[in-house]
Amino acid sequence: MSDVLGDFIRALRASDVRVSTSETIDAGDVIQLVGYDDRQVLKDALGQVLAKSEEEKTSFDETFDRYFAFDQFKNQKAANGNADTEAEGGDGEGDAESGQQESDQQGQSGQSGEGQQGEGGPSSGGGSGGATEAGEGAATERDLVALLERGDQTELQMALAEGAREAQLNNIRLFTQRGLYTRRIMEAMGLDGLNEEIDRRQANGNEAGAENLREARDGLREQVRDYVEKQLEIFTANAGRQLREEVLSQVRLTNVDRSDIKIIRQLVRKMAKKLVALHSRRRKVTQRGVLDVRRTIRANIEFDGLLFHTIWKKKKVDRPKVMAICDVSGSVAQVSRFLLMFLYSMQEVLPDVRSFAFSGRLGEVTDLFKTEDIEMAMATALQEHGGGSTDYGKAFEDFTDLALDDIDHRTTILILGDARSNYGDPRSDLLHKVHERARRVIWLNPEGRSMWNSGDSEMRRLQPYCDKAVTCASLKELERVVSEILRHAS
Repeated sequence: MSDVLGDFIRALRASDVRVSTSETIDAGDVIQLVGYDDRQVLKDALGQVLAKSEEEKTSFDETFDRYFAFDQFKNQKAANGNADTEAEGGDGEGDAESGQQESDQQGQSGQSGEGQQGEGGPSSGGGSGGATEAGEGAATERDLVALLERGDQTELQMALAEGAREAQLNNIRLFTQRGLYTRRIMEAMGLDGLNEEIDRRQANGNEAGAENLREARDGLREQVRDYVEKQLEIFTANAGRQLREEVLSQVRLTNVDRSDIKIIRQLVRKMAKKLVALHSRRRKVTQRGVLDVRRTIRANIEFDGLLFHTIWKKKKVDRPKVMAICDVSGSVAQVSRFLLMFLYSMQEVLPDVRSFAFSGRLGEVTDLFKTEDIEMAMATALQEHGGGSTDYGKAFEDFTDLALDDIDHRTTILILGDARSNYGDPRSDLLHKVHERARRVIWLNPEGRSMWNSGDSEMRRLQPYCDKAVTCASLKELERVVSEILRHAS
């Protein structure tokens, strides 16, 4: 895979376009097929294999246009002025021929200059991806002086792209690194030789020539700095939000600030969407099963045993039935809110979810979630069932009255709560009945294990009737639990 494509994929991922390994391989095949000569054809072809949804197509178009835009040296004036360029002229002419040969070679690798871009082909690729992959470098120390004096846009673009590759500009992450990478690229392009030439001309009394080169050097620095800033934008798009999401996915939900609730909700939907995609694919593979040899042979008797039709063994994959019991009392309401949101967002693979909420008496909120918007459903559930004195005994009594007869070997019972029952009887005998009927009982406790049996916690009496009891206080832990439910169901 070329550096150009590799960095472009990184830029797409930074813009929230999901690109898998297989899609990256497909993109490499596309580039081998269509090449870089026609910008629009390249854009359309890559868009077919890398962008799936309308949202991703929009991000793809924006990222492609920014990544393959390279106009740093348009309208760049030559820096020869009245400078004495006799010494440089001979070398510059030879370098021009060499640079033109490299430019012609790069036209096949997506590194075309302004001329090709005018014909619809992409300009030198953004970031270090724009660097040539063959050749020893677009400019030596003496080349840079000649390039600036000629104002050769194509070769300056190539020199900048090669300098960006040598400086590893695609690793830029912070705004404060602009100066560092600008200096590295300038040095890779031949800054030291340029400074020496300025000093030599000044020492020889050629003040006009030295001033022309100084102005060209300052202009070049500005162009390189602009280029670095554009690459920073490309490779770190959404970086701040992604970092914030990563932090919030691991922090305890009880510690989430109200100002971050909106981000958390978006993160829940994103995680749920990922799980839906993952486990939907797994179900399709599982359903295909293995070849049914006997039925295949019988079906092909009329063809003298030639296997024109293959028949696969059918393995029925039951969708999991999930009953979620959520303590929505003040101490755990935040965690319960997001568990219910998780389940609400996964109706595609969990169509048989029944949700119950309680603090004192328990009530079913399944129909509420089916008929109302998620935000309204949450608010109503908390209003009707939250705020009371926590009583696990009464909650289990209400649950068995409402749902015990519907529990079977396919049912997973998901209980989220801290098991603190205000020193009342938690009715572990009722949980025992539920456990005997259900496939599994999973308890998610937002408190750390060290707190499970302290004070009015009843985990010591309830845990024996759970197949699994785990600490679950963050979105990452919630995602892990829901993924496990789906994995075992498949």
